[in-house]
Amino acid sequence: MKFNFKEDAKRIVIICIASVIIALNIKTFVRTGGIYPGGVTGLTLLIQRIVELFFGFELPYTVINIILNLGPVYIGFRYIGKKFTLYSCLCIMLTNILTDILPSQAIVYDTLLISVFGGMINGFAVSLCLMVNATSGGTDFISIFLSEKTGMDSFNIILGFNAILLVAAGLLFGWEKALYSIIFQYASTQILRTLFKQYRQHTLLVVTNHARRVYEVIAKDSNHGATIIEAEGSYEHQERKIVYSVVSRAECKEIIKGIKKADPKAFVNVINTQQISGRFYQRPYE
Repeated sequence: MKFNFKEDAKRIVIICIASVIIALNIKTFVRTGGIYPGGVTGLTLLIQRIVELFFGFELPYTVINIILNLGPVYIGFRYIGKKFTLYSCLCIMLTNILTDILPSQAIVYDTLLISVFGGMINGFAVSLCLMVNATSGGTDFISIFLSEKTGMDSFNIILGFNAILLVAAGLLFGWEKALYSIIFQYASTQILRTLFKQYRQHTLLVVTNHARRVYEVIAKDSNHGATIIEAEGSYEHQERKIVYSVVSRAECKEIIKGIKKADPKAFVNVINTQQISGRFYQRPYE
């Protein structure tokens, strides 16, 4: 593991901010509304409520969450990246401690408002972690591992786990809170999809007279290859080249800037890519 003081200090500060936001969200919106967030956080809260209901005492949030994260953290260290997992553990531990020590404080009591705004806040906080190459833990480790191994959409994997969680919550504590939790999780996922773009792809079709320069920009900025196609401009009947490539959405903006510098007259068409099959380079986690 290599560390860069400036870069890693920035990552630690952002992870700490995200952890504070997640803990405050749990102690205000989530607990007030009786909502079940997705992933290990939701499972931790569900176990706390089961123990309290059937055994009459409350287990510390930290104890349950650490036990549930042991398996996912091992997967992170073994298969994803040591530095990525280390920073994720920082987020997990800080969130756990703050959730146990911060006092509960209700802001609003309307469950619908709690579901919508609590979900948005949760999605924002998780996105902060992912933007600095860390995660809030739990199912994020598993979904990243499975998405890299199988090509499945990581959001769909998380959705499947959350569906099981909500069915269990509905059967034990009533369907009203479980249904509100769907709204919470939907709002969280939409914010996450908007802010975190690593697993979304764009297809680039670049009509140019300088195909080699354009390809070099794509290769330099994204480490992706490209296909150069012979073409003809129908208006002037002049030979053209079409550079075809698929890049991640997060890289697209910078690549287009580079293309415009390499060939100011290039025509660039960006298409949302729904699914790809075959080799596609993903930046490795540290």
